[in-house]
Amino acid sequence: MLADSKAFSGFSVDDLDKAQVFYGETLGLAVDRADEMHMLRVRFAGDRHVIVYAKPDHQPATFTVLNFPVPDIDAAVDGLAARGVVFERYEGFGQDEKGVMRSGGPLIAWFKDPAGNILSVVEEGDEG
Repeated sequence: MLADSKAFSGFSVDDLDKAQVFYGETLGLAVDRADEMHMLRVRFAGDRHVIVYAKPDHQPATFTVLNFPVPDIDAAVDGLAARGVVFERYEGFGQDEKGVMRSGGPLIAWFKDPAGNILSVVEEGDEG
């Protein structure tokens, strides 16, 4: 019944203005704003999108809410760092000086949006 649905995901933030700047300007994504619904639609390749909505009692997700597959993890991390993105460090994950985990799975680096939600860049096709 839902197999042909164009499903999408969503998550909350505490400040739509900060989220719009971060997703639109810092990450360079297309962002549509619907103030009457207190939300953003962040668009990706093709017709994919995620809804980011304002929630007054927002609590940041404690898990990765959005993964960005990239062809070159080092180029992505360097480019995002140049735009002010700070990469997270997690104890026991064996991350390098850039914050990239290079063993035990795909090459991946985590960062947070202004609301504290966890995002990542993950290298496509690499299993570490």
